[in-house]
Amino acid sequence: MSKIKNCLVTGASSGIGYAIAGHLLSEGHSVTVTARRRKRLESLKGVKVCSGDLTLPEFQNELLTSISGNGDTCDYLFNCAGCIEVGTIEELDIDQMAAMLRLNIEATFRLTYLFLKKCKQQGFGHIVNISSVLGTKVRPTAGAYAASKFAIEALSEALRMELAGTPIHISCIEPGLVMTELHNRWKVHPKESMNIKEPLLASDIVEAVKFIMKQPAHVRVPRIMLLPKDHVI
Repeated sequence: MSKIKNCLVTGASSGIGYAIAGHLLSEGHSVTVTARRRKRLESLKGVKVCSGDLTLPEFQNELLTSISGNGDTCDYLFNCAGCIEVGTIEELDIDQMAAMLRLNIEATFRLTYLFLKKCKQQGFGHIVNISSVLGTKVRPTAGAYAASKFAIEALSEALRMELAGTPIHISCIEPGLVMTELHNRWKVHPKESMNIKEPLLASDIVEAVKFIMKQPAHVRVPRIMLLPKDHVI
């Protein structure tokens, strides 16, 4: 087995984050998970649980301290935390939209820079951002969500360029529709409205993570897009 890595996974209480954390555990890595739902996190046996609100700067500072406070390295950050708010101009809840932007953009940007400061000090590290196919295009009623993923794409590419020639990696995974809890509150699930008979599974995203992590040190994987076979871009 490869060297044990010290990994932080956000949004790990369900969906893609939960699946990635489970995979990392199965590979014998040291895994710290964070989300608001502590009981969900505790179902991942063997992880270090740090539950809290990722949009709070003080919690992020505590999170990084808990990971590296004993002199441990920070090898991987998996930015999986996020939510989605869509709707017409008449329907969209502006406060919920703003909360989504704080989580998807502000919280992710802040944690990324905190992590990278540690990476610069230790001389290595890898950030894997869970973006979306909507980080590359837009749809009616989904402008705010797409904007949050466009922001992740822009940050990731700028950081990749800034860190070129260093041992620090930046990668984006851009899934199409994945069967998670993300759309549970929707009246009509996207698989119905988009006629996607076989959406992606969280395990499909784990396969992309495996590919990224097994690359040799000189190889960079800036982005990987994964789509269901019925997903028309």
